Amino acid sequence: MNRLLPVLILCAMIPAFSACSKWQNPTGETAASSPTPAAVPKTTSESVVKVAIQGIEVTAGGLADAIVRVTVQSGYHVNSNPPTYPYLKATELDMADTDEISLNSVFYPKPLVKKFAFADNPLHVYEGETPLTVTLGAAPTAKKGQQSIPAKLRIQACDDQVCYPPGSIDVVIPVLIK
Repeated sequence: MNRLLPVLILCAMIPAFSACSKWQNPTGETAASSPTPAAVPKTTSESVVKVAIQGIEVTAGGLADAIVRVTVQSGYHVNSNPPTYPYLKATELDMADTDEISLNSVFYPKPLVKKFAFADNPLHVYEGETPLTVTLGAAPTAKKGQQSIPAKLRIQACDDQVCYPPGSIDVVIPVLIK
């Protein structure tokens, strides 16, 4: 008992001390602590959707199209734009206009129409890779050079059983003004 007392005092004072992770009984046998289960990654709308954007070139006073490739992980889908029902969260690209670059339009492609167990009627969704065409306009007075235009992709991912909370992905559209 006298040999165990200093270890108990030390463990009480410094819980993170490595001697506390194993217990040694008076016979000298060591009992390892039980293994901690690996953390299971939590599924979120953002974790199953990836975005890729190629840079564009536009002349001052002109328009150019950027392609925003939205890739949804296999086994998941996102709602189309417009969504099937008003209460569903649409896939939507938002961008604030700057003094030099403005958002002219976003073209959302024709959705897939699929039946899911959780819905009475088929839903309009995007799966796999979906290209959004974003038309940007450069002001006639825009300075020549490279610009990084921030945007936000709003999404709500679902699998065949449940929809996850809506989320957003910050993206940057590289624009070269000529």
